[in-house]
Amino acid sequence: MAARPRSGEAPVNERRSTLVFRILFYRPEIPPNTGNAIRLTANTGCELHLVEPLGFTLEDKQLRRAGLDYHDLARVHVHADLDAAWAALLPARVYAFSASATRLHTDVAYEPGDVLMFGPESAGLPREVQESAEVTDRVRLPMLPSSRSLNLSNTAAISVYEAWRQNGFATP
Repeated sequence: MAARPRSGEAPVNERRSTLVFRILFYRPEIPPNTGNAIRLTANTGCELHLVEPLGFTLEDKQLRRAGLDYHDLARVHVHADLDAAWAALLPARVYAFSASATRLHTDVAYEPGDVLMFGPESAGLPREVQESAEVTDRVRLPMLPSSRSLNLSNTAAISVYEAWRQNGFATP
């Protein structure tokens, strides 16, 4: 028997077939980046999962401005900590995005239900999170060798669209 879903969630055995991709922001700090991700999820059918503590409130003016009128169209979930996020998201393949990873994001064959995980803007994902047992693999976006990192919401958008493209832009 499948696990009983929480209110508003699809049963566990239906999640892979009904979801596109799930974006996981671990402790995001800058409101406009999360607002942009809200708009991204509303336009792609993805879910956005946020792990606390957040560097802002969900009522922040900059967050709401960046998300425009997409807040009601997006599926946003806030988790008290990473363990709570894992409980809601697993089982799933989890790709941790890191500038120090060796595998390119285009080398992954993404599947519906995959989790694309990103770290806080100031420091990226901590090493212990990248190496946790729940993470399937670490991946990166290509950049010039002199570059340190890309903007969080831009990285999420590039990654989501690559995963979605590989799946024929299928909708949930």
